[in-house]
Amino acid sequence: MLKAQRIYVGSLNGPKLEAVRSAFDPFVTELEVVGRAVESGVSEQPVGFEEIALGARNRARAAYASGACDLAAGIEDGLVPLSELGHEVLNIGVAILTDGKRESVGLSSGFAYPPECLEPALKKREPIGGVFDRYWQQSGQSSEDGPSGLSVGNIGRLSLGALPRSEYGRQAVVCALVRFLHPEMYPQSIGSPAALTGTQADIEESKIG
Repeated sequence: MLKAQRIYVGSLNGPKLEAVRSAFDPFVTELEVVGRAVESGVSEQPVGFEEIALGARNRARAAYASGACDLAAGIEDGLVPLSELGHEVLNIGVAILTDGKRESVGLSSGFAYPPECLEPALKKREPIGGVFDRYWQQSGQSSEDGPSGLSVGNIGRLSLGALPRSEYGRQAVVCALVRFLHPEMYPQSIGSPAALTGTQADIEESKIG
């Protein structure tokens, strides 16, 4: 068990806050989860693991720096093209936790969007959440719960409610939490690849190269 925790989350999004709350709840005696309005520092539609992870790290670090907390969490979703599988593209979520000294990373499961949603997101970097909301409505599906990003999420709709967005994010946070649950097994923080410590410009340059 962890001691009482005040956790800042680099987002005001309800499902993200619930993802962190439900991930930590089994492991702490007292828990306070607070959302912080911070920037991801990456494009509105991240593409590639490096950009997604950088966004999560930026959110976690900015949240930690925003006030007094025990831990801070950053969660970022994005699209990852899988070149080995032809044209397959999966959405994944990355969570990064930091206590100001150590950092840990975890991933969610991955799912595929309908192909019609991918071109605006990959080529124009249009946020796929909005693209999918339009596609969902045009296909005659119910959207009475409002924008998917503020409710069950895109994966919640595609899975017919079996995997709501908060649970999807919880997967990544629990996986990131492992290092903090067993510090004796993980004496060092996660490494610092250039893409995770650089800027968005560094990422774009590495893609071009």
